[in-house]
Amino acid sequence: MVSGGTYGTEQIISGAGYGHGILILLFLPVLWCLPTAFMIGELSSALPCEGGYYAWVRRGLGNFWGFQEAWLSLAASIFDMAIYPTLFVFYLKQMSPWFAVPSHGILAGLFVVVSCAILNLAGIRVVGITSLWLFFCLSAPFAFIVALSPFKAAAIAQAQAAAPVAGTSLGLLGGVLVAMWNYMGWDNASTIAQEVEKPQRTYPRAMIAAVVLVSLTYVLPFVAVYFTGIPASAFAADGSWATIAAVVGGKILGFEWLRFAIVLGGMMSAFGMFNALVMSYSRLPLAMAQDGMLPKFFAKTTKKSDAPWVSIIFLASCWALCLGLGFQRLITLDIMLYGGSLMLEFVTLVVLRIREPHLKREFKVPGGMAGAITLGIFPLALLALAMIESEHESILGMNGLLFGLIIIALGIIGYAATKKFRHRVTMTPMPTEQPATGD
Repeated sequence: MVSGGTYGTEQIISGAGYGHGILILLFLPVLWCLPTAFMIGELSSALPCEGGYYAWVRRGLGNFWGFQEAWLSLAASIFDMAIYPTLFVFYLKQMSPWFAVPSHGILAGLFVVVSCAILNLAGIRVVGITSLWLFFCLSAPFAFIVALSPFKAAAIAQAQAAAPVAGTSLGLLGGVLVAMWNYMGWDNASTIAQEVEKPQRTYPRAMIAAVVLVSLTYVLPFVAVYFTGIPASAFAADGSWATIAAVVGGKILGFEWLRFAIVLGGMMSAFGMFNALVMSYSRLPLAMAQDGMLPKFFAKTTKKSDAPWVSIIFLASCWALCLGLGFQRLITLDIMLYGGSLMLEFVTLVVLRIREPHLKREFKVPGGMAGAITLGIFPLALLALAMIESEHESILGMNGLLFGLIIIALGIIGYAATKKFRHRVTMTPMPTEQPATGD
């Protein structure tokens, strides 16, 4: 849910260079990922609820902020989820030009949406096993790049001849934002907590392990390519990893085997990310319907796998409608909306420490109350950078920051519009007992 492998990181190196780019990829896990992972580790061990971060915020801050938390996450998903079928098609048409025709590309994108919806209807175990195998398969080509690069110093001349003259105009700040985008999404795993075995112990361990694993998958391939002498500007073009792989892997019987593997891995990356995030986002309408925040039919689940089939089909249909709109990677807007929801989670961490000090927490953020309060400082500072950068973007003819504020305001309107669904739960106080452990 956080990372689909090394894909999507090219512009960090192209914009910031090897030195700054690798430093960004090394320091962001400490400043951005670990604080988030610690926060999620504590809250998920204390409250392993269906709906995850939405349920935490609703319990700590009330119905209004719980609704806004879910709204911000689902709104951000429109900009995030639209890109994965597009990336799938981008790599697919490198294998078959037939898919370069716009109508054929939309059909391929629709295949991703429908296939992932079907896999999610089968339940989280199927999605989890599929994601695990996809991760190993899409990571294998980069493992070959890391292994072969020390023996490919002679590829320098070829790479310089094929590389663009200069990198992108992204710059250092742009590289930080792209890295933030590649490192965000840790809280998405929390929405399925009630369907995970021993969540109180599983989540903290999984979060810390994933931070290390994701960081390595980003940094090691770039370090390996750096020592070959291939310039940072080689990562400026779309599909740069495929070009680099062709240089590093060479040909076997006239076949660029490593380039083909990278292209195939790119398809698996896009498919796997979409598949896992469908599982995460589909639990939000389910939990909201169970709480009376949305119509009851969103709470319907399949008998065999207990998957929220109405929610899955509804969201998949919404994302399918976006396939032909040609979304670009609106990173700053995506970070802005996601960041708003993330800050609510950090506030909830502190509020629950104050209001429910006796809530059983198998994992706690180190440093007591001071540690909980200061945990969100660096993520907040990084989000402020994204807010500043959004002023330079134009979306639908308006300032990117203004567009984001309009989306946030629509969440307030949505809360008012769903008042009749909330009537039956606002009359009842939220449960204060410790949720089931899932053992």
